[in-house]
Amino acid sequence: MALKNSRAVIRDLASLSSSERARSSMRFFKTSEGQYGYGDTFIGVSVPEQRIVAKRYVSLELPELAKLLASKIHEHRLTALIILCMQFASADSLRRDQLVKFYLQHIDRVNNWDLVDSSASQILGMYLIGKSQRDCKILEKLSVSHNIWHRRIAIIATHAFIRQGDVGDALKLSEMLLSDGHDLMHKAVGWTLREVGKRSLPDLEAFLHKHAAQMPRTALRYTIERFPESVRKAYLKIRKQ
Repeated sequence: MALKNSRAVIRDLASLSSSERARSSMRFFKTSEGQYGYGDTFIGVSVPEQRIVAKRYVSLELPELAKLLASKIHEHRLTALIILCMQFASADSLRRDQLVKFYLQHIDRVNNWDLVDSSASQILGMYLIGKSQRDCKILEKLSVSHNIWHRRIAIIATHAFIRQGDVGDALKLSEMLLSDGHDLMHKAVGWTLREVGKRSLPDLEAFLHKHAAQMPRTALRYTIERFPESVRKAYLKIRKQ
């Protein structure tokens, strides 16, 4: 039987790689100098293909996942995170403690928006459901980090709470991050608020009543994109004033 280790994962991903897809991914994820993904490297493996590989290696031990997360190759890191999410979903409470600790220890390797969006709510957010306010302070700490990916992890993690009908932390962090200067954070905040509206429209409307005029335009557009056109125009008009 072939060994299931990080080298085997890397071998399987390499067999699926496409130079054309790699070039496209590097443009899509803004890897040129001065862009948010500068330095990230792709080999051109689609996410569905990575999920197939992840299922094959779902029992991979944490030291082997750490090796994948240390890689400069984007698909190595994303596949490791997909495996971590799969393990977390079926883990008991003790194992979840270990997996979240591992996630936070390697948080600096969760360093592009798709890596964040594929893991933050599925691991950290799900872990924090039902935890004490003291435990949830980790999200506030991450939200004031100088690292954009830490800030994005904080707000995206709250999607797990939203799915449970708890919108308080999402609204709190959205308010804290409204002054964030990065467009990727404007999109993340707007996406989060849109999800809040699906669960509690009155809470979203109260938030907009207070903040719409000062919200970054991208955040506002994302927030209200499911509203009727007349309502969207009214909010955008408020934003212009």
